[in-house]
Amino acid sequence: MCTFSTKGKTISIFPSFEVNTPIIYLNTFSNEGQKVFKAAQAAGCPSFTLVTIGDLDWNHDMVPWDSPPAFKNAAPCTGGADDYLRLLTEEIIPTAEKEIDGAPHWRGVAGYSLAGLFALYAIYQTDLFSRVGSMSGSLWFPSMKKYIFSHEPKHWPDCMYFSLGDKESKTRNPILRSVRQNTEDIQSFFQDKGIDTVFQLNPGNHYNHAVDRTAAGLCWLLSR
Repeated sequence: MCTFSTKGKTISIFPSFEVNTPIIYLNTFSNEGQKVFKAAQAAGCPSFTLVTIGDLDWNHDMVPWDSPPAFKNAAPCTGGADDYLRLLTEEIIPTAEKEIDGAPHWRGVAGYSLAGLFALYAIYQTDLFSRVGSMSGSLWFPSMKKYIFSHEPKHWPDCMYFSLGDKESKTRNPILRSVRQNTEDIQSFFQDKGIDTVFQLNPGNHYNHAVDRTAAGLCWLLSR
């Protein structure tokens, strides 16, 4: 593993020991990259390089536009995804890929919660990613489903993984309650476009087994 920093973000590279393997960029909430990489390896997934980005301003870097707090005691979302995506594509990715052997077979973008939202938004702004993982993605985010349905990605991905905990939509909160319906509608939208995609329902709420759920999503993307 090697690390570097830029603009306050900490980037960790968990390299494959093979040449020209896939590379997945994973935005993380609490620097859980090593745990995810180990869990993916333990699950027997194909060889790949994982690049994780930590020390994110979570409610700013991961969201495409401003939105009020979704629940009590939450911080508002201040849309900074475009600025962060510029940093990712112009600085982080080129620097990371100088550290690996060969060229990536393909690039993926993935994340959990708001980072799962960001992963989807990213393909509408850049053609760098051909596989997408949105694990317990915050697809309740206001106007996101409408945006996805009314815009066209810069590059239609080869495959996409969606997952959710089966208790995540069981809430009185009208915003968060929409997450399962929105996730299923979005997954069906991409499936209807002929993209290889799946929706996985996991037991538990949003905070259960985040590392294992993330690793499962990466393994699915790598197995296609």
